[in-house]
Amino acid sequence: MSSALEHPFDHPFERGMRNRRAALGDAWVDQSVAKANAFNAEFQHFITDYAWHGVWGRPGLDWKTRRIIVLAVTSALGRWDEFEIHLRGALTPGNEHPLSLDEVREALIQIAIYAGVPAANTGFARALGIMKELGMAPPAHPADQSWHPGVGRSVFTSTRPKLHTTVREARHGEAAHTLVLSHALGQDGSMWDLVANELATTCRVICPDTRGHGRSQIPPDGLTLAELAADAARLIDEVADGEPVIWVGLSMGGLIGQELALRHPEKVKALVLANTTSTYPAAGREAIGQRIATVESHGLSAISTPTMARFFSPAFRQEQAATVARHQRLLEATDPEGYTACAAALCDADTSGRLGQIRVPTLVVAGSLDEGTPVDMALALARHIPRAQLVTLEGCAHLSAVEQPGAFSELVGEFVAGL
Repeated sequence: MSSALEHPFDHPFERGMRNRRAALGDAWVDQSVAKANAFNAEFQHFITDYAWHGVWGRPGLDWKTRRIIVLAVTSALGRWDEFEIHLRGALTPGNEHPLSLDEVREALIQIAIYAGVPAANTGFARALGIMKELGMAPPAHPADQSWHPGVGRSVFTSTRPKLHTTVREARHGEAAHTLVLSHALGQDGSMWDLVANELATTCRVICPDTRGHGRSQIPPDGLTLAELAADAARLIDEVADGEPVIWVGLSMGGLIGQELALRHPEKVKALVLANTTSTYPAAGREAIGQRIATVESHGLSAISTPTMARFFSPAFRQEQAATVARHQRLLEATDPEGYTACAAALCDADTSGRLGQIRVPTLVVAGSLDEGTPVDMALALARHIPRAQLVTLEGCAHLSAVEQPGAFSELVGEFVAGL
């Protein structure tokens, strides 16, 4: 009878075997171990101890990262047998720390940049073979109907005035909701990029350019908030198939959302009103009027620097100067007539007396350092809209979705999940 002293428990080896099975699956490891013999057994012990325990057992990287590193290195070096072993382990149902098909695709696209298109092409072919083997072959999909998931497809309304929007389809499964993200004055749909990409994990996300901004048509004459709300209703009919949406509006977008919910309640099932107001006081209207006059006489560059001082907190302007400069260039690239028409519409806007008629779930978001639409304005909205919630993001100014995209996305995600 053998004793424990004759067969001591080899901790590094056993820990390595645990990791090896987690990465590659029991079936593959059992097959490899069964091939051990007097000639290669020491090598099997060596790789189990050194690679699977000594490296894979280190806690400094999560397993998905380690898996992707292995796929990148083996494809770059043309070690296709090893590539397939690890990819099969990463995709086999029931194995620990799996990779999703989306993650494998993104890894191969990244590999195409740094290891070359031929390596990625072979990687895609090998991956498809394994997917078929595991019963997860993807359906056919035309290449000319595939859009960059970080932007979405570009769409124009068929009705006039033409409105432009981008549409990000939900990346994981069927969309739980359709969200429309409506930007601030002097920006466009790209203002939402970081937030939109996060929310598009489970939702369909539409980012329109308000009339006179981005690629949407410039108004021939003046504009009213009612007309901007009518634009929003048209957009929902054409791009969201008429289904009610969750309207997420910041500043100008928040005022449009209020008017939309009041005039076209069937189009909206929930509201997120960020850094906005129901109306501007006399001093605010006067300031908007002065900006309109300055733009008409000297162009948008004359107001762009003070606008950035309102849009962003001092700390953000100092620490994220390149981001601020990008949004300043976006403001300066806006058509002056589009800017002044929308600014005049905001100057005249007033939903204060009708807020009690909004009957959809509403989240109001304020920035603690927002001087353009301070917390008191957000508080007034939350008090007068039935059952509205108010959340203040600390340390950010007017463009809260740009200053704190992670926190903003989390707030909206939690609100949406509770609907």
